Amino acid sequence: MQKTEAPTTSKRVEVLLWCIALPGFGQLLNRKYVKAVLFLGLEFLVNLQSNFNAAIQLSFRGQIDKAISQTDYQWLMFYPCLYLFSLWDAYRDAGGGGAPYAFLPFVLSAFFTTVGLIYSSNVILFGSLWGPVWLPILFCIIGFGLGWLLKGLLS
Repeated sequence: MQKTEAPTTSKRVEVLLWCIALPGFGQLLNRKYVKAVLFLGLEFLVNLQSNFNAAIQLSFRGQIDKAISQTDYQWLMFYPCLYLFSLWDAYRDAGGGGAPYAFLPFVLSAFFTTVGLIYSSNVILFGSLWGPVWLPILFCIIGFGLGWLLKGLLS
């Protein structure tokens, strides 16, 4: 028989980090297999249809214009909400998110990342075009920070 224990902070961090690696992995660790298959399937569908892996590779190589031209934004627009909801779901199932408004950093990150993606093909910051990978990541960090701030103010 397997011993069951209350979820620990370590478990919540583990689940979050695996889910950051690939949406659905956190659900696998939480033994939520139907949700894991759903998130993994949606991840692969949106990733392939949007050419996101090509955009990531080109962005890491500094070829932002090519990354923009390779990206199917109509598909990629689904990615921020799918990705961040998967993180939230895994975190909550691992015992996190019990504090009031704990969802706000995740929700605002999804919103801000989507806005960053919308403007990623034409916004120049600090003299550079950031493209469909780096600008949404920057906006995600801003959204998460604002979410934590708002959560603190409302609690």
